[in-house]
Amino acid sequence: MTVPTEPSRIDRFLHDVRRGAARIEPAELAAAMADGALVVDIRPESDRRADGDLPGALVIERIHLEWRLDPTSPDRIEEASPGRRVVVVCNEGYSSSLAARTLRDLGVHRATDLVGGYRAWRALR
Repeated sequence: MTVPTEPSRIDRFLHDVRRGAARIEPAELAAAMADGALVVDIRPESDRRADGDLPGALVIERIHLEWRLDPTSPDRIEEASPGRRVVVVCNEGYSSSLAARTLRDLGVHRATDLVGGYRAWRALR
């Protein structure tokens, strides 16, 4: 097996997605919530059951995220008001970065994610 000498395409893409994004550090999450940010936990139910819940977060699994937060979707949730900051949380901060990018592309301009995900937040406890 040959070991790649350059980053994979997904690693390069993730780097590009994160460039310039105003990501939230775990220690800043409570302040963001107090300021009105909608925190969305996209982890699967099995991960939430195994690792615990994120207090105050709205659970929307990844497969439903865009339909629930797209400002133009008929399936948009009431909490997804235009202009509201949205912080997406996954286990380790990888899929949440990609999800936040997709939300920004859909018009959720203040979508971002949690650096290190739920596990980094939990490590502070």
